Amino acid sequence: MPASAPSHPPRKKRTTVPRRNNTRQILDAAEKVFAAHGLSGARVSDIAEACNLPKANIHYYFRTKEDLYRATLQQLLEDWLSDADRWLSADCTPQEGLNGFIRAKMEFSRLRPEASRLFAHELLSGGPYVRDFCADTLRKHVEARVEVFSQWQAQGLIGPIDPVHFLFCLWAMTQAYADMQVQMAAVLGKPQLEACDYDAGTRTITQLASSIYQAAQTGATPPRKTPSRRKSPRTTTGS
Repeated sequence: MPASAPSHPPRKKRTTVPRRNNTRQILDAAEKVFAAHGLSGARVSDIAEACNLPKANIHYYFRTKEDLYRATLQQLLEDWLSDADRWLSADCTPQEGLNGFIRAKMEFSRLRPEASRLFAHELLSGGPYVRDFCADTLRKHVEARVEVFSQWQAQGLIGPIDPVHFLFCLWAMTQAYADMQVQMAAVLGKPQLEACDYDAGTRTITQLASSIYQAAQTGATPPRKTPSRRKSPRTTTGS
């Protein structure tokens, strides 16, 4: 027989402010430690030291290191997608939206390079902890952005562009300033990138991205292929 229903509905657990603050503090520290050492090399004791909390507190909120790793990835991915939700919206013009999105992504790379590198490390290892996210949440997120680009195109605000591959390019350009920071700084002859470098990168990427709405303003269209004249095939007889 099925168990009888409880006489009183269970109370919903409320997340208190101290719990939210502690969780964020732990996840921010874990982001840096996991980015530096990976899942296998990171130790919970290192994360506890980094966030100045007892190790027991870490296990109070996250039962295992794998649970903490998943939560860390979840937080950074939610933060990462929120910029696109805000800026790549039909409520913005293409110029406002793209400029705002690029600035936000570059600021993310400047302030949280560990987050971007952690995500890159996870993907390079086959993405076992983000595969479902990419196939479900990220895919739906991109589909929503495609609808925005389609609206802009229908309104004549941007020229013809493949929205998905355009997003791939924006991700690659902006995240490179986190993932490839050491290489860029070496080429520039600096120990690390400076604020002026991120500003220059933002201006450059914005200028490149502006081509899609400048094309609409100038009425430019992609060149059409001139159909080649084909000779009529010769009729051959069977041997």
